Amino acid sequence: MTIPDDDEDAGAVEDAAGSPPDFDPLLSPWEPSPAPAAFALDDGDELAGPSWHAYDSPLSERAGGDDVWWEAPDSRGLYSAQPQPSWYPELHQPRYAERLPAGQSQLRTDTIVLPRAERRWLVMFREVAETLLLALLIFLAMRASFQNFKVEGHSMDPSLADGEFLIVNKLTYAEIDLGMFDFLPFFDAGDNPVHYLWGSPERGDIIVFRAPTSPDRDFIKRIIGLPGDKVEIDQTSGQVKVNETPLTETYIQGTTSCAQSCVWQVPREDTAESRGPTGCGSNACYFVLGDNRQNSSDSRQGWLVPKENIVGKALITYWHEGEPELQFAPNHSVGIVDQASAEQ
Repeated sequence: MTIPDDDEDAGAVEDAAGSPPDFDPLLSPWEPSPAPAAFALDDGDELAGPSWHAYDSPLSERAGGDDVWWEAPDSRGLYSAQPQPSWYPELHQPRYAERLPAGQSQLRTDTIVLPRAERRWLVMFREVAETLLLALLIFLAMRASFQNFKVEGHSMDPSLADGEFLIVNKLTYAEIDLGMFDFLPFFDAGDNPVHYLWGSPERGDIIVFRAPTSPDRDFIKRIIGLPGDKVEIDQTSGQVKVNETPLTETYIQGTTSCAQSCVWQVPREDTAESRGPTGCGSNACYFVLGDNRQNSSDSRQGWLVPKENIVGKALITYWHEGEPELQFAPNHSVGIVDQASAEQ
């Protein structure tokens, strides 16, 4: 006795139900094949069933004026248009927005906040005050470093003419006291802590100074004798000698003369003589002469220039004979041996 297999029978039933019926040309009637169907997706469903299209209507009517997507051609070679499904990417996407700074974004959206009127006035007042203060500081710094002067008279002819303008460097003979650094370890300023930053007055420099006889007036002369020098004028030839050595002065006009005395001894620096009545009342004294030797009031009248009275050294001239002319001041370096070398 054979027991039928239930699983095989169930499978046979399912196959029979799921498979299409067999076609018997003798017993089955003839049925024409249906027209091909086009499959499309609806907006509401992810996958919709087949949809039929009427191919006798124009394409614009079938599309309905909306975004469409295209089916493959059917057996007749025609295309069908369907509304664009929801999963299909949108054709009309917004333009890519460029990245803008915060300030420009506020301007684009009209959300920038302007300060109040009183606030703007306060900011403007502060900026004007800062500008004026900066300009004042620059002016004071320039005034402390440089100053312009006008030559009056003919005592410096032919080097500097009457009415000529020049700029004087007031920092040329600036000094510094190194004694302020004595608190530092392993530092000693020495017996003479005061030193020149750029250099001391030299023979041949044209300087502007306050005259000892008239402190309220500024004179301009040329340095001839330094502290410790002996200045002598030959009455016959008018030759100027420093430490018994004659000077070669190509810049002067006229003949150098002397009246009461023709020999002057400049006191040495930082001595009792320089600070006493025979000196100039300062630690350093200088003997000066004008280039126009026959028309100049200078140290030949018996006075010396204290170091503290020197305003500065002539740097450049910028106005000559009524018109602008920029050139260096006629400072001349005069090579003179010192007292010890002269005695040897």
